[in-house]
Amino acid sequence: MSDKEKINEIMKERERWEKTTLPKWMENRPERKNEFRNHSDTLIKRVYTPEDTKNMDYMRDLGFPGEYPFTRGVHATMYRGRLWTMRQFSGYGTAEQTNQRFKYLLKEGETGLSIAFDYPTITGYDSDHPFARGEVGICGVAVASLKDMEVLLDGIPLDKVTTSMTINGPAAMLLAMYVAVGDKQGVPREKIGGTTQNDMLKEFFAQKLCIFPPKPSLKLVTDIIEYCAHHLPKWNPISISGYHIREAGENALQELAFTIYDGIASVESALERGLNVDDFASRLSFFFASHNNLFEEIAKFRAARRLWAKIMKERFHARNPRSMWMRMHIQTSGCTLTAQQPLSNIIRTTIEALAAILGGTQSLHTNSFDEALCLPTEEAVRVALRTQQIIAHESGAADTIDPLAGSYYVEYLTNEMEEQAMEYIQKIDDMGGAIVAIEKGFFQKEIADSAYKYQRETDDKKRIIVGVNKYTTGDETSIPMLRVDPKVEEEQVAGLQKLRRERNNRKVDEMLEKLHYATEKDENLMPIIIEAVKTYATLGEICGVLRKVYGEHKELIVI
Repeated sequence: MSDKEKINEIMKERERWEKTTLPKWMENRPERKNEFRNHSDTLIKRVYTPEDTKNMDYMRDLGFPGEYPFTRGVHATMYRGRLWTMRQFSGYGTAEQTNQRFKYLLKEGETGLSIAFDYPTITGYDSDHPFARGEVGICGVAVASLKDMEVLLDGIPLDKVTTSMTINGPAAMLLAMYVAVGDKQGVPREKIGGTTQNDMLKEFFAQKLCIFPPKPSLKLVTDIIEYCAHHLPKWNPISISGYHIREAGENALQELAFTIYDGIASVESALERGLNVDDFASRLSFFFASHNNLFEEIAKFRAARRLWAKIMKERFHARNPRSMWMRMHIQTSGCTLTAQQPLSNIIRTTIEALAAILGGTQSLHTNSFDEALCLPTEEAVRVALRTQQIIAHESGAADTIDPLAGSYYVEYLTNEMEEQAMEYIQKIDDMGGAIVAIEKGFFQKEIADSAYKYQRETDDKKRIIVGVNKYTTGDETSIPMLRVDPKVEEEQVAGLQKLRRERNNRKVDEMLEKLHYATEKDENLMPIIIEAVKTYATLGEICGVLRKVYGEHKELIVI
């Protein structure tokens, strides 16, 4: 019997089942609702069969782990060879306080660092700037100079621990500080490993923590990609980020499509700089959210790998298989966490972490149960880390590679997400690319419409959020919360002012003048920024020079 004949036979049997067995059950046990849809608004069928994967070709669409199209993973042994890197996004208060949290987490079994910076740092202002008042050390660690970075990384061997830095507009300055600390530690630059998020495009349509306009922002992104390709071979110069897009309100499909296009724009910018695709593409990394629709998220991660591999091979003509890898860091969702019944967030995070692992991530952060209320306490962050460790060592999920491959449902969703994401990509291509789409407000409107739809469904109870619109208790759950002492700002400002008094200000001024000249000449700014931070020029001073040349971004109002 041919495959086609088998599919026809299954189709006839399904039709028989729908006419005979199913109606009897529906009389006594009707389905919970008229139709089921996932977050991407894909209609979920009652049951999936080989009919739904009849056009799949195993070698073309799946293949084997470590081989094109990498649907089943970029590493041939996956977690059987090495578990994913376990990171916890950490940072609050002073550099000293965050350094203590780093050491606590490493002692508890964390295998890589992930730095959260405060708003003044993220937006390129020093801790004593008027705009920084009330925000110093609140949502992350305050880093205004190389001195802060030295304290932050004290006792952390940079040749043995990789670090992810969630920083975008001032990414060049923070990377320069990190490199400078490595130089002081005597670590060769070719051994320094980690990631700068450095994804400015998503800032313009999602997170909105922008400093400079889109074109100079992309230029700075490309400076880092170029510099790392030549000098920091183990550093990921960009983490192409869908996480913030998803947290802003997109659904899983939009997150997939817009993140991929963000990557396309980054590659195009590097190629325009004159780089060869195989000289930098292997160090590109991606950052996705994992929400709590388990199978949708697994399918999204599998589709992302396959789609990126095809784009790198067919659109950009990459020859090195590693240039086709999509290496991904995944963070469980922040916006699915609830202030109501916060301990329930442990279950949400577990489901989301499991989706990331079954989807084949290389690195994972698990959110803490108290994050809808405050920055994580030590107890909460330990539970979050233990969630990863229990899945790794007790669940069996890491014992075989891509365990859901061949599931009619998962393969159907994977194919559907890839196909629909390509439709979005074509639409953006037709507009003229990512920058044009940002300037037209396309991404911004898509996110706003999706967020509105989600909220309406929640308000109308079409979407159930346990503890929020169903199964509520009416009681406020009291849990310990982390509070940042207001004295942190006073200490940070005093330390910064002391630094300015004691440094060689003549050298600082000379370096800032050189930076201004290099910026006007459109040079790669990484080498001179590294020199500047070594004179203890501050983050705000360096960003101030770039603000004078590039100007500041003005947000487009989308109606």
